[in-house]
Amino acid sequence: MEQKQRPIGRPRQDEQAKPTKNVILDVATRLFLEHGYQLVSMDDVAQACGVTKATVYYYYSKKAELFTDAMVKMMMRIRKQMNQILSSDRPLKERLYTFADSFLRATIAIDVKSFFNEANTSLSVTQIQEIKNAEKQMYKVLEEALEEAMLKGEISQGNSKLAAHAFVAILTVGNYKDADENRLFPIDEMAKQLVGFYWNGLVNK
Repeated sequence: MEQKQRPIGRPRQDEQAKPTKNVILDVATRLFLEHGYQLVSMDDVAQACGVTKATVYYYYSKKAELFTDAMVKMMMRIRKQMNQILSSDRPLKERLYTFADSFLRATIAIDVKSFFNEANTSLSVTQIQEIKNAEKQMYKVLEEALEEAMLKGEISQGNSKLAAHAFVAILTVGNYKDADENRLFPIDEMAKQLVGFYWNGLVNK
């Protein structure tokens, strides 16, 4: 039986035999992704973990601190999974499709831009910078794959940083819904459409 790929960035469901801090972090990540920053309390995290609120506060003195650590660790997971997808020897277009499909499935219920904007007003400058640095490292994996393809002549020469950010920006369109909450295409078809649209811009001089 083919093993189903875990949505990109999501922690594993199995929390057994994990250190308490890791359990708190993984559960908090899921709660933040599902409900947003404002609607999740430290009480909610404690109850979902099956521990006391004091236990959560032992590891994280404030919700903003927990959120920052959760987002940084999530981006580290995304970076690792992106590297697994993009470092294979398949043609770049196929690798981009696999990444697009994983990204769309992971963000199917999340407005990524609004999600981070909601939390930003509650975070310190240092915490925002921590998240931005983790995001920068996450994008770097995609930048390197695009730069390598440029050097090989697989795609046109250009700015790999711009190309990486443009790709992720295009992918966010994949979660568009009309007034009736209908998507333009099913996820697998949307991934193909978006990669095809992006690819035309990469290969055409």
